[in-house]
Order: sequence, then C-alpha cells, then structure tokens
Amino acid sequence: MTSSSAARPLRRASTRRLDATGGGVMTRTVLPGGLRVVTEAMPGVRSLSVGVWVPVGSRDETASLAGTSHFLEHLLFKGTATRSALDIASAMDAVGGEFNAFTEKEHTCFYATVLDRDLPLAIDIICDVVLNANLSAQDIDVERGVVLEEIAMRDDDPADLVHDEFAATLFGDTPLGRPVLGSVSSIGGLTRRQIHGYYVRRYTPDAMVVSVAGNVHHADVVHLVRRAFAGRLEASRAPRSPRGQQPRASHTPARRVAVVADDTEQANLVLGTHGVSRHDPRRFAIGVLSAALGGGMSSRLFQRIREERGLAYSVYSFAGGYADDGVFGVYAGCQPGKADEVLGLMTEELDAAAKGSLSVAEIERGKGQMRGGIVLGLEDSGSRMTRIGKSELVYGEILGVDALLSIVDAITPQDVTDVAADLLGRPRCLTVVGPFGAHDFDGAV
Repeated sequence: MTSSSAARPLRRASTRRLDATGGGVMTRTVLPGGLRVVTEAMPGVRSLSVGVWVPVGSRDETASLAGTSHFLEHLLFKGTATRSALDIASAMDAVGGEFNAFTEKEHTCFYATVLDRDLPLAIDIICDVVLNANLSAQDIDVERGVVLEEIAMRDDDPADLVHDEFAATLFGDTPLGRPVLGSVSSIGGLTRRQIHGYYVRRYTPDAMVVSVAGNVHHADVVHLVRRAFAGRLEASRAPRSPRGQQPRASHTPARRVAVVADDTEQANLVLGTHGVSRHDPRRFAIGVLSAALGGGMSSRLFQRIREERGLAYSVYSFAGGYADDGVFGVYAGCQPGKADEVLGLMTEELDAAAKGSLSVAEIERGKGQMRGGIVLGLEDSGSRMTRIGKSELVYGEILGVDALLSIVDAITPQDVTDVAADLLGRPRCLTVVGPFGAHDFDGAV
C-alpha cells in the first residue's frame, strides 16, 4: 500500500479506500507535501477523535537534549500566533471536548475527542497547536518547572520508576535507555534555541499523520486538514518512510543488576531481556506467550505468585517493540522480605517456559486474550484513531481487524514454544526499587 505512494513525489492528493474493520470504512489520502490523512468511519456514534502523529520521541535525542520531545509536547499547548493557552483550553471546554498529548520513545501524538459536529474546531485547534507554537522564553521557563515536577512525581512512584530503570539497565546510556522525561540536569540545561531548532527540523508535514475516527466523512476531513496546513504542503515531498529496521546484533543487557535504594514498604522488581522489533513477524506469538505467562488471572505468574502463595498483589508480564529492538519482562510488587522468593518464582517460570512447559490449553487461552484485546480495545473512537494513526506512522500500512485476528488464529503451539526458547533463553537483567543495598541482588541473574 505504501511503496508506490512513497517512492515518488506527489503533485496532487492520492486517496485509497482500505479494508473495512468492524463495520467501519478506512480511507487513506496522501496530500502534496507528503502529509498522510487516514480515517475510519463509525456511523453509529456521535463522537470523533482526531490525532496528529509525529515520529519524534526520546530515542531521537542526544544526551544533552534528553527529554526535549516530551518538553516540546508540553510547550505546544502554551499558545500559538493566534491563540493563547487559555484560548485553547476555553475553546475545547466550551464544546465538552478532551484535548491532550503523549510522548513515547519513537513518536508523539496530539489528540482531541469531541462531538461529531465539532470536527472543524478540533482539527483547527490541533493543527494550529502542532504547526504554530510560540515557544516563548517565558513559557519555556514556566513549563520547565512543570516537567521537573513530573520527574519528581515519577521518582516518587516506585512502580513507574522501576520500568524506567529497567530500560536503563537493559539498553544502557543510549536513547532507548534514557527516560522519555529526560533528567533534572538535561531539562534544566535546555535553551530556547535548542528546543526551537528541534521543533523546526522534526515537525514537518511529510513526517506527520493525521488520523480521525468516528462519525466522519473522509472528504470533509481532508478538506479541513488542507485548510489547516495551508502553505505547508509542498508538492515536491513524499511521505517519510517508517523508521529503519536494522536488527540489534547483541541481546546482552548493558548491566545485569541495578538496585535503586528507596525507603518504601514494597519491593518493585522487573526481570527481563531484549525482545524483538515491531517488524518481526514473531511479535504476535510473543504476545500470546506474554498473555500465557502473565496476562491474566489464569496466567502462570498470577497463579503461582499471587493465588497459590499470596506473595504479591500485582504481577504481570509485558512485551514491546521498537523499530530495531524490543523488550520482554515480568513485573512484581511485593513486601521487601518476600523479594527473594518472588524473584525465584519469576525465574523458575521463565526458565520452564523457555524449555517448552506451556501447555496447549495455556497457549489457547493466551490466543483468546489477544483476540479479545484486539476487538474489545476498539469500542470507542479514541482507540480506533490511535490504531490507524500509529499503524500508518510506524508501519506505513493499516491491517484490518479481520486480518489481525487471522494472524492470531494461525499461531500454533509450536510457534509459541519456539519463540519462548529463543526469547527466554537470552541473557536477562534485573531491576529492583526498594529498601535494599546496592549489592543485595548480586548474582541473582
């Protein structure tokens, strides 16, 4: 779907209707300048969600610019050439809309959910915010304090902190290893010139995707987006290709163990390893593996650690993929005195799964969880907007729900067994946040 449109410059809009999904018709237009517009019609609702996606995240930052993508996300809400921050908030509040944004390792998204009749307002405001930010020195100084408070909040929440520390332990001092929020020193040192240059270089139409889902007509969306991007759609540009897919050469963690001493009443543990990239076809089998290990109340980890022994309230597994790498891990929160026992059980279950211990019944339940997650997660316009926008941004294509369900249906027990042997046989690392000394877990993995 993408090779022909991305291979040559676009001199006029190119529109293509995609597969229907769950009763909704998906349509894609590439405008001159390379801007992509994707929509999914949901005639049975009275709301809609609009998103502008930019392939900019913390992995695009050097050490001195750490946290710039997230800081910039905050700053774009502070006002434009024609709207103050209060104007933006008041306009959305007046129609009962929600307007927000989030930044991840490889992309940033600005989104709004409104009544269907307020589509023109939503597109106008979001595009104005994304394209015409003031980035005044005063706003930067004010918002710097807000971001520093956000970092402090993260540091005060061990369940969040342990995941950032796990990334640092796995990837080391690299863009993937550094937190999306940046650090106190990096945020404190950012200048307006640095932030403005980052904004101008990266927030370009050929890199962006506008996604809309709800009670909408594709032609109306395209017309409104054209108007909002007036003067910025150069005919000589084609859409930017998704991030490169060069696979990681080594699966060895940067460190084996990291302990963050924190005077808390709970130990937070993450044990994990390198996963696979989001382009690896085995990612679907890994999703089934994760569901079987720690994805629900019948999962191995939940049953052994919580139900049988009552050692933890929260225990789960997780998997994620980036353009060229991935993560796989298990988390548990428990009383500090039970940390060694919980870690031992986590290790036992990972080792057993690596040796093929998951039963056919467990794997089938994992497949059922994946199917339910695919379908039940698309019951509202915001979820559908996110799915089509992110898919277009990171893959350059959008698979229909039926196609995704077919992929899950085709996964065999042997597929899961094979990927478990590879993934869970890789070197692991452990991150612990709690009332421990720096060497309390030496030799634990």
